Amino acid sequence: MTARRGGWVLAARIARRELRAGMGGFRILIACLALGVGAISGVGALSQSLLGGIHDNAQVLLGGDVDIATRYALPSPAQTAWIDRRARARATTVQMRAMAQTESRRTLVELKAVDRAYPMTGTLVLAPAMTATDALRPKHGIYGAAVDAGLLTRLGVQIGDKITIGDATFQIRAAITNEPDRIASVFSLGPRVMISEGALPETALIQPGSQVTYHTRVLLPPRTDATAWAAALKAAFPSAGWRVHGPDDAAPGVQRFLQRMTLFLNFVGLTALLVGGIGVLSGTQSYLESKVATIATLKSIGAPSTLIFRIYVVQIGVLAGIGILIGLVLGAGAPPLMIELFRGALPTAPRIGLYGGPLATGAAFGALTALTFALWPLARAREIPPASLFRDVIVPTSVRPKGIFLGLIALCALALGGLVVLTSPEPHFAYWFVAVSAAVFAILRLCAWAVMAAATRIGASPGVNAALPTMARMAIANIYRPGAPTTRVVLSLGLGLSVLVAVVLIQGNIAHQIGTRLPDEAPAFFFIDIQPDQIAAFDKTVLSIPGAHDLQQVPTLRGRIVKINGVAVEKARVSPDVLWAVQGDRALTYAAQPAPGTKITAGQWWPPDYKGPPLISLDSAIARGFGIGVGDTLTLNILGRDVRARIAALREIDWRTLRFDFAIIFAPGVLENAPQTYIAALKIPPSGETAVERAVGDAFTNISTIRVREALQAADKILSSIASAVRAVAAITLLSGILVLGGTVAAQHQRRVYDGVIFKVLGATRRQLLGAFVLEFGVLGVVTGVIAAVVGGAAAWAVIRFLMHGDWVFLPQGVLGAVIASIAITIGAGFAATWSALGEKAAPYLRNE
Repeated sequence: MTARRGGWVLAARIARRELRAGMGGFRILIACLALGVGAISGVGALSQSLLGGIHDNAQVLLGGDVDIATRYALPSPAQTAWIDRRARARATTVQMRAMAQTESRRTLVELKAVDRAYPMTGTLVLAPAMTATDALRPKHGIYGAAVDAGLLTRLGVQIGDKITIGDATFQIRAAITNEPDRIASVFSLGPRVMISEGALPETALIQPGSQVTYHTRVLLPPRTDATAWAAALKAAFPSAGWRVHGPDDAAPGVQRFLQRMTLFLNFVGLTALLVGGIGVLSGTQSYLESKVATIATLKSIGAPSTLIFRIYVVQIGVLAGIGILIGLVLGAGAPPLMIELFRGALPTAPRIGLYGGPLATGAAFGALTALTFALWPLARAREIPPASLFRDVIVPTSVRPKGIFLGLIALCALALGGLVVLTSPEPHFAYWFVAVSAAVFAILRLCAWAVMAAATRIGASPGVNAALPTMARMAIANIYRPGAPTTRVVLSLGLGLSVLVAVVLIQGNIAHQIGTRLPDEAPAFFFIDIQPDQIAAFDKTVLSIPGAHDLQQVPTLRGRIVKINGVAVEKARVSPDVLWAVQGDRALTYAAQPAPGTKITAGQWWPPDYKGPPLISLDSAIARGFGIGVGDTLTLNILGRDVRARIAALREIDWRTLRFDFAIIFAPGVLENAPQTYIAALKIPPSGETAVERAVGDAFTNISTIRVREALQAADKILSSIASAVRAVAAITLLSGILVLGGTVAAQHQRRVYDGVIFKVLGATRRQLLGAFVLEFGVLGVVTGVIAAVVGGAAAWAVIRFLMHGDWVFLPQGVLGAVIASIAITIGAGFAATWSALGEKAAPYLRNE
């Protein structure tokens, strides 16, 4: 045991002395690790900061300690009495969509009616400054309204002007600067209009079946546990059909969005770290090549291979630690910087702090990556005999590490993959990431081997070789010669470009879907809250507009899935890609016959005159995610009543087309007598849209009109913001690849000088040498760009087709951009590294030799 410790002490002493000479080729290693670790820890810390801010401000966001959301009606008197006995304060708000209009303009708004207790938490800030009571109370017989500033622009009105909502007229008294309990939504269809609860009946908007959400906000006695209180409420009224939000899910939509974004950005950051791993491999290998004389000398005077291994393990460990530490500093500093840049777009004030979890995760990934990629060159140097070490730069010795080191490398790689799965909130996607990463590495390595094999074949062919110019022959020889950088260039730059190509193509396909295909296939309008007795008049009104066609309308109400095949949704196993189906209410309808174009994939539709136990037709994708099929059951809470229905048929639904469809369709006999409204869809050329909106608004004040074009534009704006964040992280991957490329080329400096001297002695001019080197890197750039385009394009195709279930469109501009970027980067790096080598005089090197 003493000897072993002494061996490490001696190794550390020698390593320290060598490190005094400087970090040399390890700057690239440090930079690559710093970038990867910084990306992973920074994304994680930013997510924790935002989620922590939501949790810290949960009471303000909820409007109380607990928020009880119900559809169609407020809690019953018995339920309200239960709440009041166990709470110190209660407030009610009512939210729905409605149309706000002036004489010439109209727009969809998010209407919110508040009572006198509003706001119980936080501060409502209005401009001009006034209280909610002053802003909303009636004056001269007209109620007031507070609105988002964006509504003023949309309707072309000012403070003091009047707008109509439903059957009521309101005076705009103030603009909303801060709405404390507005739980931020990733997607909104209109600006906020806030009115008094007393004014809501005058609008005549609330009718049987209207799409209304009632929020009962509760303040609890001091030291009362909100989670336990909510659990007691659910236990007291198990079939109430409400959604209860506590501090842990104050903004569920935003939290889910942040978690998904964090997941994806983490995967891109991990890819950057994997590219950095190639930098570790390249840097370690280049450094050991520069220490050939030292290693050979140590071995010649009796130093055991174990000591050599330990010396350089210590050095790599110290330098990797520096890179990881820099990455952690970058990761810890990223959240405050990003928060300051995007403060106005954040749902709430983030929690600024040092987050140990993400930093520890980043450090673990960095350490495992460094160990995995550094072990091969370290173990290989350990096994090479002293005499071979002197020749290894010119004629590499085919020595492989011992089996124990190969096993250790494999174990580290498995640990790296395991860490990806363990730290991912969705292991399903993590498994795919690990598998795809391994496949891409293998493909790029195979492509590099194929490039070298092709160059070897060309170089060995006398006929082809003789037909090529001298510069071309030199360039081809440099691609396959011993120690050629081909493999590392293809791996590092190819992986970085592949990620960027994939991101660009995925974003391009989504934008193409939204910008071209959807407007052609989607209806121009959706209409909601149509009362059953308005259907005939509504149909006549919209179809009287020239160009209006393909009108569809169906009855609808809402329900929540509470059990899957008899198992409560909280305990059921649900695939991540269909979690949305059990998170909140679902729109329901009923039909005697399937709609035209319905694709039934399993089971069969019920007879038109069916009378019997409840049956449903379910989206086949949801069924797969739930692990159920025909004959199984779903239990839905509809208006406070649990309805258990058997699955009679599964349907394939293409949601991307915005086709008028429902995930769950009931057979007749269950929902007809429940309070309900109709929704409708209409197609019309853009020239007729204003006429339709005006006709419906004038005739039916309770019907809300949604312009699909505006909804698509809002979705496109969100996707553009997401794409910017993703591209920024993807650029880190490419930057890592460029660093590895630069390090690889820089490590070849001495060899370039040696080659240049030899060729100059043989009569080659500087122009010929420069042409040969530029051609070499140009060929590598073209090959790497094409490989990256194919690999990145294949990855994007798989994501669009199998994860997003979309139609793939090839976008050549993104692929062409990758190829051009690859050529420019490789030629630029090659030129920068070889220009100085070409200027070296031959005489000093010849005298040295």
